[in-house]
Amino acid sequence: MKANTTQQAVELGEHIVADPKVCHGKPVFKGTRIMVFQVLEQVAYGTPWERIVWSWRGKVPMEAITEAVKLASQLFQEEEVFQTHVGSRREPLRNRSLAAA
Repeated sequence: MKANTTQQAVELGEHIVADPKVCHGKPVFKGTRIMVFQVLEQVAYGTPWERIVWSWRGKVPMEAITEAVKLASQLFQEEEVFQTHVGSRREPLRNRSLAAA
């Protein structure tokens, strides 16, 4: 029996939302099923933003791309996001002996 917990959509910005009912809760641009990581990949490949807007038929405006890049940048500025991960990966290595390697 499943627990009766209803997860709510979380607005991550003016243009971005994470809704458990849409794309398994991955961040998408509001009113679409276009996942934010898809657009960020286009930005990373150097695709001109005008071309990105065109490729999504205007459903992802320039302002939404700007917001996605800013949110991604903020994620990398938050130290606690990575401190937990780095510490958990290094701890097992400290306890290993050289003979086991």
